[in-house]
Amino acid sequence: MVSVVVAAIQAGSVLFDTPATLAKGERLIREAAAGGARLVVLPEAFLGGYPKGVDFGVTVGSRTAEGRDLFRRYREAAIAVPGAETTRLAELSGQLGVDLVIGVIERDGGTLYCTALFFTAADGLVAKHRKLLPTAAERYLWGQGDGSTMPAVQAEYGVLGAAICWENYLPLFRQTMYAKGVDLWCAPTVDDRDQWQATMRHIALEGRCFVISANQYLTRADLPADVHPVQGDSPDTVLINGGSTIVSPLGDILAGPARGGEAVLLAELDLTDRDGSFLDFDPVGHYSRPDIFSLSVDETPRDTVTWRPR
Repeated sequence: MVSVVVAAIQAGSVLFDTPATLAKGERLIREAAAGGARLVVLPEAFLGGYPKGVDFGVTVGSRTAEGRDLFRRYREAAIAVPGAETTRLAELSGQLGVDLVIGVIERDGGTLYCTALFFTAADGLVAKHRKLLPTAAERYLWGQGDGSTMPAVQAEYGVLGAAICWENYLPLFRQTMYAKGVDLWCAPTVDDRDQWQATMRHIALEGRCFVISANQYLTRADLPADVHPVQGDSPDTVLINGGSTIVSPLGDILAGPARGGEAVLLAELDLTDRDGSFLDFDPVGHYSRPDIFSLSVDETPRDTVTWRPR
């Protein structure tokens, strides 16, 4: 048996307070490392925050001054990549000997991106993946990633990849990552529906990979007192109710789904299970028809302005 212990951390951000969120994340990462975890996955938008239910004063054809001020606060809570927060996470990763995949809100110029960052204990920040297609109202908060940030990260125990929340519903993106040989599929998310569990088990089966889904658990108490995403809410109102889970390449649930509070889910993965799973299915190998179907992927960086030498 070739094994590795992995962790999915379930916790909510302290909205607009990135230092407090980073401190919470550090506490939970240390707890996961103490449990033997070699890889730790944290939720979507953990640093920077997922403002569930907040409309930022946007309606069709209209914005408000109050909404712009709220967005200013949200933008101030986002992080630069690289920056002070990534430096601290790299130090923590090296100190504890754990690899990290963490969801952040990345600030780049005037635009915010929903991003997953990859840290290895040996090399610190090694890669990032920007969400390719923000979902619904997320599109007025975040820009779109391009094909240049779809990494497959080689760790000591296997290849890591990430799909953020509803990116997991993009079949051609999934096929691209399967073709990159992802062994451990990391899914930072805020989707707490029961249906999400079916999605995670499907991807494990389809990709013949381990799936580690880390979700937020967010309550009204995690938001500033002047932000009211739900009418008649109370400090105990649950905005995102977790559902973090870890799944085997044959779709068996190894840990979770966790509900009702913060959690550090741990599971020991037998990495040889992936080898056995290929007996009857390989989505980019013997169970494919390249004579009929093909996929072209453009990984060119898409910059608004490019400079040519004078």
